[in-house]
Amino acid sequence: MPGRVSLAVPAGADGLRADRFVADATGMSRAHVQRLIREGRLTRDGRPIKANVPLSAGDGLELDVPDVRPPDVAPEAIPLRVVYEDDDLLIVDKPAGMVTHPAPGHAGGTLVNALLALGGPGEFGGIAGVARPGIVHRLDRDTSGLLMVARNDRAQASLMAQLKARRVRKTYLALVAGEPPAAVGRIEAPIGRDPRHRTRMAVVPDGRPAVTTYRVRERFAGWSLLEVGLVTGRTHQVRVHLAFIGHPVAGDPVYATGDARRGPAGLARLFLHAWQLELEAPSGDRVIRATAELPDDLEAVLAGLRSAVGAAHP
Repeated sequence: MPGRVSLAVPAGADGLRADRFVADATGMSRAHVQRLIREGRLTRDGRPIKANVPLSAGDGLELDVPDVRPPDVAPEAIPLRVVYEDDDLLIVDKPAGMVTHPAPGHAGGTLVNALLALGGPGEFGGIAGVARPGIVHRLDRDTSGLLMVARNDRAQASLMAQLKARRVRKTYLALVAGEPPAAVGRIEAPIGRDPRHRTRMAVVPDGRPAVTTYRVRERFAGWSLLEVGLVTGRTHQVRVHLAFIGHPVAGDPVYATGDARRGPAGLARLFLHAWQLELEAPSGDRVIRATAELPDDLEAVLAGLRSAVGAAHP
């Protein structure tokens, strides 16, 4: 959306920080908005303002969005498994170990590098910033599974709006330590930065509202396979919430300890997989459902657990 964007602050946004309001109003990532603000591109009454300035109802803002420049990210011919494709959207099955977009320490080998090799910078939506073509959400490096990629600005804005309105149904498969007593459950606990370890997230009283649901799919000796639904989309939400109720994800190096961190025999990484996505097509004419079955390495871990159960109950 290059050009000048005029934004009027409604009563409901009174007191919000400038960067948060603009990000919510435009669908741009907050990081991209903050970059534009640092460049002096957001003004109120003709004067540049800072990202942390609180806004007042009735304020009139102007945002100058520059033309999209080709990102300083090299295309890389990395194989990608595409599970759904149309003129607006790709849904890819990201492998574990792949970072979604370039970041400090991960300049190459990312999903974005692979996308640029598929179609180039002009083939994907640009409103999340030039370094994140088409990206509307992300998965942690060690989480495998489904990611949506927008092929144009209209689709990217639609997908961002659906995520914000919680209209995208995201379901994960997670192997957790222990056996939750209830077959189904709902976790409602706010998530924010861990005050003792700022690189981690935690359930904290002043965190952002977060809701996770789960259903036990299969039980083993000391482990359970869950279907996990995200109502909200906070950083590390599945991992933080499951650890909070005493059932951390197997193989989690951050939020699990002891046997849970090591996981069952044969597990070499976090047992968390983005299994299913359900969303409205950006064109608005149909519902899209996509599934990515468990990768072979995680299926092998489950096969080992099933064998152990069978041996214990001949």
